[in-house]
Amino acid sequence: MTTTAPARERLLTAAVEAFAEHGFGATTTRDIASRAGMSPAAVYVHHATKEQLLFAVSVQGHEQALTVIEAADAAGTDPVDRVRRMVHAFSHWHAEHSRVGRVVQYEFGALTPEHRAVVARLRRGIERCMRNALADGVDEGVLEVGDVKGAARAVLSLSIDLVRWFEPGGTRTAADLADLHADLAVRMVRPTRPAGPSGR
Repeated sequence: MTTTAPARERLLTAAVEAFAEHGFGATTTRDIASRAGMSPAAVYVHHATKEQLLFAVSVQGHEQALTVIEAADAAGTDPVDRVRRMVHAFSHWHAEHSRVGRVVQYEFGALTPEHRAVVARLRRGIERCMRNALADGVDEGVLEVGDVKGAARAVLSLSIDLVRWFEPGGTRTAADLADLHADLAVRMVRPTRPAGPSGR
């Protein structure tokens, strides 16, 4: 890792790498410092505890994801297109930032209650965008969703789940997954078409 980047940026990048590879519990501040090209003592100049470093990573990651999904939602008014664009953008972001996503999604429980509350508000903001699009689609008769809150979480989970296994450089690109997930999401919430006379 280059040592010319600002110390805070180097620490956050190093923390993401370490947490994603070993998990929060098994990562030491010495490991993070080594990856950042700093001394262990230097870590505490910027973050008093390892948990505060995780919190900084979590907030930054969630804020970026929220910005992405809000921009996708604001790009149009048709509920179906909004769902498609949001899932596409959300999946693409998680694929492009799979290590950050892995940390912020799966180390949530390691945060203090106060820090979890901050991150939870950002998560609710993300869910709210999807719930609003689904609810608008139901009101306009273009989407069929019995449980808007549950459906919003299920649709968003398509994007979130890929951080468990996705690594850049594989046979599937971020764009491939974004296209697939956007199509699946719309299929999940569109009205079921009645069968024809033949039963098909």
